[in-house]
Amino acid sequence: MPENIKILHVLPSGTRQYNMHSWVAHLKNTCVGHIHMLIESEQKIKFLDAWVHEDHRRQGIFRKLWDTRWEFLQENYKGYKSYAWAKPMSLPLLLEKGFKPGDSSVYVEMDVEGFKPSGPSCFVSC
Repeated sequence: MPENIKILHVLPSGTRQYNMHSWVAHLKNTCVGHIHMLIESEQKIKFLDAWVHEDHRRQGIFRKLWDTRWEFLQENYKGYKSYAWAKPMSLPLLLEKGFKPGDSSVYVEMDVEGFKPSGPSCFVSC
């Protein structure tokens, strides 16, 4: 990671229902990357999204953000269980760190077109 890029830890504000920690990689007061985690009940920590600006990718910023978050977790949340929903590009790093794969999921989407009455053709069983 270039030496002129710094990492800033953003603590939970206490003004919202979520207990979220964030780390921001910045260069000359401009965000070039970020990573987050959410402290949940029952001693669980959810790893949230990470992003690096396309002009600054492949320079070690994502790994530095990830390692910074991981070190903070190990120092402050021993005994908690951490988990993440990983995109294919992020999975190798999680596996390298010792995460075990769980169930897979598939991204789905649709446009919201307004009210449509439900019927037998759109029955969903839980």
